[in-house]
Amino acid sequence: MKCPFCSKSDTQVVDSRVSEDGFTIRRRRRCQSCEKRFTTYERTELPLPIVVKRNGTREDFDVEKLKSSMRLALRKRPVTVEQLDEAVTRIQEKLMNLQVKEADTDQIGQFVMQELWQLDQVAYIRFASVYKSFEDINQFTNAIQEMQDIK
Repeated sequence: MKCPFCSKSDTQVVDSRVSEDGFTIRRRRRCQSCEKRFTTYERTELPLPIVVKRNGTREDFDVEKLKSSMRLALRKRPVTVEQLDEAVTRIQEKLMNLQVKEADTDQIGQFVMQELWQLDQVAYIRFASVYKSFEDINQFTNAIQEMQDIK
């Protein structure tokens, strides 16, 4: 493993821990050259389905695209990077568990909304307004009312 600070390949694992879900191993590493520490994560890589967009086009699943859309909804909200990463991991696991070659954006959007609901309800409404293409204030009001009814 190359050091991200000095690019030397002489690093040592200082500590390893299995995540709570059991699917990831977190490793703390120390560079033998510059003495800096950094963290790596090890997880099984399984193929994710191809994303079928609303217009019918297909593209590879892009975890960064998913994270950026969730980050936008969570902007200036009290949610940590770790919480976001865990939510993204759960979404990826749900997609892998579908065991399908293709998944449409509506299905992925539902997974995102479920995770945002748990993380932050303001972010949920922000995402839902774009995902469901709200056109007026009544749709916002209805979404908020649905949330209150669920509680």
